[in-house]
Amino acid sequence: MISLNWYLVVSALLFCIGLIGVLVKRNVIMVFLCLELMLNAANLSLVAFSDYLGNIQGQIFTIFNITVAAAEAVVGLAIIISLYRNRAMTNVDDFNLLKW
Repeated sequence: MISLNWYLVVSALLFCIGLIGVLVKRNVIMVFLCLELMLNAANLSLVAFSDYLGNIQGQIFTIFNITVAAAEAVVGLAIIISLYRNRAMTNVDDFNLLKW
């Protein structure tokens, strides 16, 4: 059986990859995907601790979190597509045009 440490190492690596992607990438879609990767790393940690402690609360919270993330992904992608259709840009630096 795989120990808790391995799950936490994989989760930390996924979170770091997502964080680096958010800080380095300039494309909105890539930043959005890296944020989702960070969220999944947190979900992996929750499930690992839930299994380690022997209760199911972490797994239930993870399922709720995945459901909310799916709704957030739909809304986020709809906003990104709308911005692309109106402005024809996907660069994060160019979105400061949305200020008042």
